[in-house]
Amino acid sequence: MFSSKKRLDKAYKKAKVIDFDDSSKFILFSDCHRGDNSFADDFANNRNIYFHALKHYFIEGFQYCEIGDGDELWENLSFKSIFEAHQNIYMLLKQFHKDNRLQMIWGNHDMVYRNPEYVKKQLFTYFDPKVGVEVELLKDIKYHEGIVLKHSETKQKVFLTHGHQADWWNYSFWKLSRFMVRVLWKPLNVMGIVDPTSPAKNYKGLIKIERRTKKWIAANNNLITIVGHTHRPRFPEPGDIAYFNDGSCVHPRSITGIEIIHGEISLIKWQIATKEDGTLQIVRVSLEGPIKLMDYNT
Repeated sequence: MFSSKKRLDKAYKKAKVIDFDDSSKFILFSDCHRGDNSFADDFANNRNIYFHALKHYFIEGFQYCEIGDGDELWENLSFKSIFEAHQNIYMLLKQFHKDNRLQMIWGNHDMVYRNPEYVKKQLFTYFDPKVGVEVELLKDIKYHEGIVLKHSETKQKVFLTHGHQADWWNYSFWKLSRFMVRVLWKPLNVMGIVDPTSPAKNYKGLIKIERRTKKWIAANNNLITIVGHTHRPRFPEPGDIAYFNDGSCVHPRSITGIEIIHGEISLIKWQIATKEDGTLQIVRVSLEGPIKLMDYNT
């Protein structure tokens, strides 16, 4: 069985490299866990927040990097039910893709996307009942285990991956975990009982995963590394181990993400807020940063 180090090494060495500069703009979300809009769909509560935020980033010219667990394919047997529940979101993702501004990474809950044939069958097209034929969705989309953002001038690198490489159970035994979730934990989740194998719900497991990831980062010259998986946002100070976590899109009543704009990095949150007249609005809140990426150089 491979160690966390070997799994992370493999993801880094095989990562897709994307050049960027100080004019580039990226938004990173992970752990959306888009489901079928049933009571077990943790994403459903935040879907309007997520859609509004993503539309903002599309209009503002950002590239969208989804760093794993975008689709909940443990609880759900296929992509079709997820697509039908959240079709407006996939139409927006289609616009990002057509503009060549969509980058996708697979996590443990959508690990089936590491198979290009599965991706082709599920995501390239969809059946449109209005016209009665298959029409284009995310045609030719490719999923990766890792992505490296490389600054064209400074040559500084930022490594993006889901982070389950440091979680041996959810990497090596993901099929068994998927089976347990479908058969046992999805019905119990509807009743409010959480899955104890999830790192987001298991604090001791979460700490171990973070520790293993930080050890790998330190051994790789403090390479800036951005992950998800644990659902716990992390934003280090310059001089600390450069371990970032964008959080998730299934927090209670909010979503968190990481922005990279003009060579600076920030941790942000989108949430519903109340105006003085009592009406509701979706607002962006800055949690940490912005801090220059170069400040993390060792």
